[in-house]
Amino acid sequence: MVTSSRLAVVSGGATGIGREIASTFAAHGDRVVIIGRRAELLRQASRDINQTVGSNLVIPLVADLTDPAQVQHAADHITELGKVDVLVNNAGAIITPPDSEGLDALAASWRRDLDTNLITAVLLTNALLGQLTRPGGRLIMISSAAAQRGGAGTHSAGSYAAAKAALHGWALGLARQLGKDGITVNVLAPGYIQDTDIFHGQDTPDFVAKKIADTLVGRPGTPADVAAAITYIASAGAGYLTGQIIGLNGGAVLGR
Repeated sequence: MVTSSRLAVVSGGATGIGREIASTFAAHGDRVVIIGRRAELLRQASRDINQTVGSNLVIPLVADLTDPAQVQHAADHITELGKVDVLVNNAGAIITPPDSEGLDALAASWRRDLDTNLITAVLLTNALLGQLTRPGGRLIMISSAAAQRGGAGTHSAGSYAAAKAALHGWALGLARQLGKDGITVNVLAPGYIQDTDIFHGQDTPDFVAKKIADTLVGRPGTPADVAAAITYIASAGAGYLTGQIIGLNGGAVLGR
């Protein structure tokens, strides 16, 4: 059902959580720019969603968000569409472990993870900061329960958790900075969410069973669960919610 006409930007919007968020926004009548590196997946997602909602509301935009020049180019295109009402920084992934022994390989692995999970959000947010609607803008970071409970003991899991945790401190500072302008800034930290690229290749029956057993509700999360939470955080009714780290993990990590 079409009920609004905001402009939302969703990074990592071609698959999984990002695609579901974009689809949900479009179903409510929002124009949505989905950004990512994989052109064909972006185009396919926009075609599918637009066909479902019966309108050309979703716009694909190809950019490597670790590259400042490409981020600025993307921001220039978005600026032509008008003020940004909602920015969801969803892009990110677990990077493969170092490809060799030694500190050089370790440093390279960590830098890739920080680029992918932190710098993407920093660059896109700063490029669009002047375009955020004032008052009423919604700035949202997608983090991870790993940022709250730590990685799983491997180099790649540790750097992923650290990169996502860095989003928290940065977002809280932005909340203080932008509150006077009527812009809210919040972090959503999902736990285990099925049907996402991040667990591709790991989601054996034993892996899934362990993840489900870790929850209090006895089921995995879904991209729709995340999209539902984002829908509220991005809504006009959430104007008093800012500077928060919101866990969405079925009770696997208890609130503090």
